[in-house]
Amino acid sequence: PEETVTSSFASFIHEVQPKQLSKAVCHRSKRMILDSIGVGLVGSRTHVFNIALQYCRELYSSAAVSSVYGKPGVKLSPTLAAFTNGVATHSMDFDDTWHPATHPSGAVLPALLAASQMLPPSTKPNGLDFLLAFNVGLEVQGRLMHFSSEAHNIPKRFHPPSVVGTMGSAAATAKLLSLSTAQCTHALGIAASFAGAPMANAATQAKPLHMGNATRLGFEAALLAARGMEANPSILDSIPGCSGFSAFYSVYEPKPLAVPSDHHEFLLEKQDIAFKRFPAHLGMHWVVDAALSVRNLFINYAGSFSSSLIRTIVLKVPVSKYINRPSPSSEHEARHSFQFNACTALLDGEVSLSSFTESSIHRQELRELLDKVVVEHPEDNVANFDKMYGEVALLLHSGDVLTGKCDTFYGHWRNPLSRESLLKKFRSNASYVLSDEKIEAIIATVDNLENLSDSSQL
Repeated sequence: PEETVTSSFASFIHEVQPKQLSKAVCHRSKRMILDSIGVGLVGSRTHVFNIALQYCRELYSSAAVSSVYGKPGVKLSPTLAAFTNGVATHSMDFDDTWHPATHPSGAVLPALLAASQMLPPSTKPNGLDFLLAFNVGLEVQGRLMHFSSEAHNIPKRFHPPSVVGTMGSAAATAKLLSLSTAQCTHALGIAASFAGAPMANAATQAKPLHMGNATRLGFEAALLAARGMEANPSILDSIPGCSGFSAFYSVYEPKPLAVPSDHHEFLLEKQDIAFKRFPAHLGMHWVVDAALSVRNLFINYAGSFSSSLIRTIVLKVPVSKYINRPSPSSEHEARHSFQFNACTALLDGEVSLSSFTESSIHRQELRELLDKVVVEHPEDNVANFDKMYGEVALLLHSGDVLTGKCDTFYGHWRNPLSRESLLKKFRSNASYVLSDEKIEAIIATVDNLENLSDSSQL
């Protein structure tokens, strides 16, 4: 049969081997796995997670073999465990972010964790198999996003994990389940029919469902393909007059994915990941670092922070409607508000989990600062996570102006978190659920993942 883009992806998924994972890729992906588990654990304490868990426990109970974040003794059927854990991972918008823009780990890891528990003892994948499947899921997401220039900017129409994440989950679980090349082709085709969620649901409780659905439905696509379900074998190709995956992009130029050789270079080797220091949309991290910078200037200027000295706060940020929220009224809106995060950083000197509680959001002193904010969109500040910057200027009643600017926050792929910082974040998140002993055991297990004989132990 004629070689197509879709068949090249299927061949890659089927034929890639653990030996093709470099040390850098293993190192970076283990950091992602550890961070994602921690984010999922703390996310298991959120209201939206409990809604999702209750829904799954009440309506579906068969084949309950897969674990749920933060709920010892609770198990669900594999795909629903993946769904619930995916919701937990994105419930605070605390999960990792890549470029082009998506949240890659949360769409893949929950499916792989659930699938590894689902498989019988004689076919349990080892840790290296698990790492490889995880990276297959990342690779497929990254390659698909590079097919369109639209994907490079902050999204406007659909939430990327609901599209490329679903495809990545299908690819990852297809690899873990050792599907044939033909089955991998159909898994991608089926997953494309499961993909998509509108950006209008950002900053609502529905947004974490995008991640839950991505990891669950990609998993289901692989299971259906394993059972003989077929789909369009050219789903990733550009076919005139009949949209496949190109339905999601007005500009779409697919390229084949080469069959892996001994020197295959995964995208994760070329493009590191961004880890968030606090639970909010990635764009917030630029304005927070800029706000903290200008806050230090203000304290040096005035001796302490006093909002009464400030006449106007000018934020210079990219144009992106869904994260330009002058007066957020809920935690989910606050996580998607340039204004809220800048003012919280100015007022408190930090942004943390507690910043998004109802009492913090509705503080009078915070509301007074929000009223002073003016937003500007300089032409050179593009809505792109690789090129944007955040600038916060304080126009004082005295006539003086203090300015802070950030073009690369700490945690960005150009300025990665240190191991110490990543472990601090993980330990803090996991401590909401686990004992110190169990927290250290997870760290040791992920550190040694490639040598684990049974990945379901994770």
